[in-house]
Amino acid sequence: MSYLLALDQGTTSSRAMVFDAEGRLRGAAQRGFAQHYPHPGWVEHDAHELLQTQLECARAALADAGVHASGLAALGIANQRETTVLWERASGRALAPAIVWQDRRTAADCDRLRAEGWADDLRARTGLELDPYFSATKLAWLLDHLPGARERAERGELAFGTVDSWLAWHLTGGRLHVTDPTNASRTLLFNLHTRDWDPLLLERFRIPAQLLPVVVDSSGICGETDAAVLGAAVPIAGIAGDQQAAAFGQACFASGMAKNTYGTGCFLLMNIGDVPVDSRNRLLTTIAWAGRGATRYALEGSVFMGGATVQWLRDALGLVKRAADIEALAASVPDSGGVVLVPAFTGLGAPHWDAYARGTLIGLTRGTGAGHIARAALEAIALQTVDLVDAMKRDGAAPLRELRVDGGAAANDLLMQIQADLLGVPVLRPRMLETTALGAAFLAGLGVGMWTGEDELAAQWQVDRVFSPSLPIDAREAACARWQRAVERAAGWAQP
Repeated sequence: MSYLLALDQGTTSSRAMVFDAEGRLRGAAQRGFAQHYPHPGWVEHDAHELLQTQLECARAALADAGVHASGLAALGIANQRETTVLWERASGRALAPAIVWQDRRTAADCDRLRAEGWADDLRARTGLELDPYFSATKLAWLLDHLPGARERAERGELAFGTVDSWLAWHLTGGRLHVTDPTNASRTLLFNLHTRDWDPLLLERFRIPAQLLPVVVDSSGICGETDAAVLGAAVPIAGIAGDQQAAAFGQACFASGMAKNTYGTGCFLLMNIGDVPVDSRNRLLTTIAWAGRGATRYALEGSVFMGGATVQWLRDALGLVKRAADIEALAASVPDSGGVVLVPAFTGLGAPHWDAYARGTLIGLTRGTGAGHIARAALEAIALQTVDLVDAMKRDGAAPLRELRVDGGAAANDLLMQIQADLLGVPVLRPRMLETTALGAAFLAGLGVGMWTGEDELAAQWQVDRVFSPSLPIDAREAACARWQRAVERAAGWAQP
């Protein structure tokens, strides 16, 4: 039993990967699923489609690897975070579509709570901003808008979970209702200091405690799958939100190490050690992972529109037929020609936290072409990351010496060079870009004793390419100043 199965349930697709004891990829599968936008600012998934595509991927990845489930030492789960599912305990049926982390329907609820003076206390307890991004207001919305849901929840008939909990429940035939600290710390209901659900926050958001999953370690056996699901009972020994799993897969084990994942959004995590630090610049303090008697914390900056910006150019504007074509189009011009795109289609995340900002394309002239807009889109992804690094510096974090990168858009050489130029530090791309799945596998493997410690895992990390900064400092500063002017114009556009 020398193989590990990693489930990577993301925002636009489900993936599964089989790794061996040396961290080598042996089999993989991926399935996309539908995105639903029933109203402006709303984003939903069919929770059962998430489950079905994930199970299909798990079986297909095992087949691709030529491994039977009985040959698995353990299974690890990584998942899109904050996305909220409410289901019946008796049937396992979701009561409504999952409300995705990008969804902004509860912006007014957050405004009301902020006006009541709750923002500072919530940050002190959870390390998070009072924002629709997180799960608490999403769950409260479901309880308020689904007939009878609150009463049923109080009777213990319903269960809440982020996607990790939803998968674990169905993988175990309803025997396991759990989450881990990385996911719990993204709900606005979990106290970073007590490392448990916070009774005052449950009262504030009117969340019955009966709904909540048990919080278990990120690494360690918490149960096993129903044998009928994969063909054999498999220990579930790793659970982490996708961004924390990616940081673990990137071997960011020492304080000051940072990674950025370029997926649907962009998520920059910096390891800050075993003590949570309050951010003064509207970054998030979150749990990086927990297990083996230790808890590590991270500063995080969240960008809502990363690779999704390229998807918009492809799907809405038709500038490219495939997302991968964006690199060649952007490289067809030497620069953006003064064009700036602020991709605030679902508001702006850290460090702005402006739920009412909206997408802005500015600096257009008669000479502007598709290549300039494409290049502006790549620059926007990189510039949002610069904002996060600058905020970390102002919070007193150690100067960034390098940035480890992963995610689908990290394969774009031009984007990575732009990122290095605008940050002014080397960008390191690993050989294994699927570090979210690798991190889930690492956590699971540690949980069953396949490896003895983090040093063994760090030795497996290998760099593929280093992108060194080459842009003059004055050009970098001018690009950042132009970006800030554009952000000011996008701010608050949809304010009621």
